[in-house]
Amino acid sequence: MNYNQPLSGNDMGRFAGPSTMMRLPSQETAEGLDVCFIGIPLDIGTSNRPGARFGPRQIRAESSMLRPYNMATGAAPFDSCQVADIGDVPINTFDLKKSVGIIADFYRDVLTHDCIPLTMGGDHTLVYPILQAMKEKHGPVALVHVDAHADINDEMFGEKIAHGTPFRRAVDDGLLDCNKVFQIGLRGTGYAPEDFDWSRGQGFTVVTAEECWHKSLEPLMREVRSKIGDAPTYISFDIDGLDPAFAPGTGTVEVGGLSVWQGMEIVRGCAGLNIVGGDLVEISPPYDPSGNTALLGANLLYEMLCALPFVKRP
Repeated sequence: MNYNQPLSGNDMGRFAGPSTMMRLPSQETAEGLDVCFIGIPLDIGTSNRPGARFGPRQIRAESSMLRPYNMATGAAPFDSCQVADIGDVPINTFDLKKSVGIIADFYRDVLTHDCIPLTMGGDHTLVYPILQAMKEKHGPVALVHVDAHADINDEMFGEKIAHGTPFRRAVDDGLLDCNKVFQIGLRGTGYAPEDFDWSRGQGFTVVTAEECWHKSLEPLMREVRSKIGDAPTYISFDIDGLDPAFAPGTGTVEVGGLSVWQGMEIVRGCAGLNIVGGDLVEISPPYDPSGNTALLGANLLYEMLCALPFVKRP
């Protein structure tokens, strides 16, 4: 079988070529694909700095530096699976609740093709409708969630749906296998001492950023793999899980976060899990003048691709 390949930088300068993830071929649907990259240009669920609607476009632009082979892990995703960029979800810029329905319908169609979606955000609201579609396909899923914030608010400004509520709504709707949920990197100031306890009360494993300081996260990821086993697993990576020294281009920054290498250890440590989808959210290009935050996002999405169950490895 002839698998799609990213356009080589030896054939066309990396400053040119198609504006797709890794300069891959594009198509309109997920038909015939094992994996697809999808953009969701949504930021009307944000509560602080906007701009995440421009995230998918900037991630794609910075992804032009990526090459097909993972020199660290040996993964060769384009030797063993069919991958393409299927463009952006046509959200309703003026209506968040309608956008949630549009996103859920879009992902239901993707999943009918037995295709694994990797999503470029967009604010974190988007994970709620994705998980709705995931439940219909796979049942309640395990979750590896990297973030500075637990995103378990019941309301924000009186609204039940926003970027700080998706995992509360996911629990309400039975979308998660709660005893197989890991929230990693939580930190910052709060409104009450028990702010993270609601997650713990649902059965989530909460790993604060302070617990990760000065250490490799490989042992943690062995624990994650052991506890999750072969359950269908979704990865949701908010770029603000990383310290703003590495990823300043986001809307709700918190000091004392994870390092780039810890973020990569987490995603690489998901290899061996039954990954059914993933997202990288909350990149705000207006606050990312160097493009480094989007470059990190592109690399983490590539690492998710490399961690998928059917990807060829040594």
